[in-house]
This record gives sequence, structure tokens and C-alpha cells, in this order.
Amino acid sequence: MTVLDIRALNRATLARQLLLDRAGMPVLDAVTHLCGLQAQEPQEPFVGLWSRVRGFDPAVLSDLLIRRSVVRTHLMRRTVHLLAAEDVLAWRARHDGMLRRRVLGTYRRELAGVDLDELAEAGRAVTADGEPRSMAELARTLAGRWPEPGPRALGEMLVAALVPMAQMPPRGLWRRKAGVRNVPLSAWLGREVDPLSPDGPDLAGQALVRRYLAAFGPAATADLRAWCGLAGLPAAVAAIRDELVGFRDERGRHLLDLPDAPRPDPGVPAPVRFLPAFDNAVLGYHDRTRVIDDAHRGLSVTGARFVLVDGRVAATWNVEGGAVLVSPLRRLSRAERDSVAEQGQALASFLSDGDSRRVEFAAVP
Repeated sequence: MTVLDIRALNRATLARQLLLDRAGMPVLDAVTHLCGLQAQEPQEPFVGLWSRVRGFDPAVLSDLLIRRSVVRTHLMRRTVHLLAAEDVLAWRARHDGMLRRRVLGTYRRELAGVDLDELAEAGRAVTADGEPRSMAELARTLAGRWPEPGPRALGEMLVAALVPMAQMPPRGLWRRKAGVRNVPLSAWLGREVDPLSPDGPDLAGQALVRRYLAAFGPAATADLRAWCGLAGLPAAVAAIRDELVGFRDERGRHLLDLPDAPRPDPGVPAPVRFLPAFDNAVLGYHDRTRVIDDAHRGLSVTGARFVLVDGRVAATWNVEGGAVLVSPLRRLSRAERDSVAEQGQALASFLSDGDSRRVEFAAVP
């Protein structure tokens, strides 16, 4: 079986993630291809798409949110993602059990004794009017019936797990600050989420496997699980195994992939790219060494924004005083520093509507 080294996996990831070459595709197609973008920080997807889509206009993404073509909702790993509406409807039911378990993992003691099916029914009844509510407002509505859990546990279970919700604009619009207002997906999108067949094949799971590999492969099943949070996909993988090709990585892990998906030559140059906080190009794997050194892995869950140099995390970045501040994690060569500065100037211009192209470098630790 062919062994793919870290550089080969890196270049495949960059190609699938639209980071090797910016894509000349519509914004909605990019969101769909990427299986959504992590979006608990509302402005971060704009940077993620700027780094991936040629000539990206943030107003287009805002318009897609307003027109309900893309949706902010809890899904993979119980985190807020920005996804194509059709994907949310197709995938939400497949994530129901995982979402319940993850909320219980945090609030098991508070929710002990609560019949979750009964709570879900009550939550659907309250939200059937389609009125937007904050999590706290929804929890207060039902707190008289379930006073013991407290509003945080009750609200998290309702909004993140039991009642499929969309976070309404202006939350998530370009340069808009707004609190979270939740409305049922069925009211926001005009139809219920696609139901699962209890007895038939796991078609939703099979679709998730194919889509994940198209955007993240080659990958191991542990990587798939780390991306979506679902443990119950072995049957889906087995059902489509004959469609897939296999590889091994340098650690001996078995990797799966779509036969015709891009696997560029490992020697192809990789341009500097600035990633937003919690970008799935890093978080979408159990083994993240194809993109980030193990020594820096902890930064990937703290909200650090990364700079890719030669396809790998080499610095973090932030905005301070109108300038893009780059903090290298290793010493950059003069050519690398120049390339980072050039891309950072373009990012500063994007973030400031052309008012600033300032880039500053912090000292190497």
C-alpha cells in the first residue's frame, strides 16, 4: 500500500481546502465544498473565505446569510458552523445523538432526572411561533417546569441539541455585532430537517464520509470522527469502501480517499495563507501533524489565528492598532518574511477597506 508522507498529505489538504490556489468559484459553492466553516467567532469565516476564494467580497456572504442560503447553527463537534442550508437540512438529524451526548458531557449532573424527549417536545412547542429568542429567554420560558437544571444547562440542551436552531442575522454579518437570536431551522428554512431511516442504510453518514474526504482527505477514520464528532460511522465507511482507495501514512495509519480527488506532487510550492481562529484545515483531523507541529497543537483549540508558510503553521497573527501583527513560532527566512508581509498587507487592506496595509512582526520566542 502506498505510503504518503507528511508533505504529500499537507499538499493534498491544501488543495482540498482551497489553500493551494484560491478558487474561482461562487462563495456558496466554496462553503458547500468545505462542508461549512467553523464560526463560533462570527467574523472569522470572512477571513477563511478571503484566503480561499479569489476576489472574495464579504457582502456576498452576508447576503447569503440574509437570503437563508447559508446558516449558522450547532453541528459538527457541537460547535457553531456556517453551512449551506441544504447541508444543514441533510445532516442535522445524523448529529442529534452526538449533540445530546456532548451537552450531557458538560451538564450531566444538572440535567439528571430530566426527560430529554419531554424537554424537546416542550421546546418545540414554545418555539413553534417562529419568534427569535436568546438561549436565556428560551430557558426562562421553561424554567418553571424544570427549575433544577438552571438556565444555562437547560438553554444549552435546548438550543445546541434538542431543537434544531438557526442563529439569525444580523449575527454573523460582515462587521456587525449582534447577540445570538435563535429560531427553529424549520421556520427559518421553510421545511423540516431530513429524517433518518431507522432501518435502512445510513445514507446521511455515507454522504458525510464522501464529503469529508473531498474536503479533507486522504484521512483516517479517526480524523473523520475528530472532524464531525460522530462515533457511529464505521457502517457508513464499510458501505462505500469499494468506492474508495487506501493509503498509509508514515505512522502506519490506514487512510481512505476518493479515487479522483487531488493529491498534488509534494514538491509543488505552497503560498503563504492566513487562517482564521478555529479553522477546520487544522481542527478537522485527529492527527494534525500534516499542518501543525505537535509542539504547537495546543494553540489550535485556544482560538489562535495561524499563518501557513510552505503549507505549515509557522506563526500566529492578530490585529492591533489597525496593523496585522504576526508572531512567528520559528525563525523565518528573509524570503518567507517578505512573503508573509506581502500577504499580511493584503489582509490588512481587506480588513480595513483599504485604509491600512500595515504589518508588524513580533520577536521570535
